Amino acid sequence: MVAVRIEFDDDEQYERLKELKKHHGLTWKGLLLEGEKRVLEQKPE
Repeated sequence: MVAVRIEFDDDEQYERLKELKKHHGLTWKGLLLEGEKRVLEQKPE
């Protein structure tokens, strides 16, 4: 298993993402994977 360390710019950014994760019932890994899906969906072919 690979571990990833994320550094946030400030507490506000951390809290915003933490609330988003909680609202959708995701883990940090789940939030990253959902973000990946959205980026790939918007990527021009």
